[in-house]
Amino acid sequence: MSSQSLQLFHSLALGFAISGLLVSLFRAMTAQPASFRLLQGGGAMALLAVPFLAFAAPAIIIRNTIRGRRIENRRMEFVFLATLLAGMWSLMSGRVVSMVIGSIVS
Repeated sequence: MSSQSLQLFHSLALGFAISGLLVSLFRAMTAQPASFRLLQGGGAMALLAVPFLAFAAPAIIIRNTIRGRRIENRRMEFVFLATLLAGMWSLMSGRVVSMVIGSIVS
């Protein structure tokens, strides 16, 4: 495995870990699951929800996809596309977190 592949895998895992952490913290503090409905709050709440959702979205997408497959019996093509979207989103957010950590450490 090349060093670039290892770096991408690390970013993917870090993105999912940060996403899961944020969603778990949100649920612990508010006793309700995080969702994209936070953007419908309007005003300052919607503005504050944007950076939160930028990093928490992969976990929300995966949770909604699994629930949709179980409850609504969604097609596997939809599950595949949603998983691909969540993975790419996680990769990008993990890359941002890696770069921030790298800039702080150096």
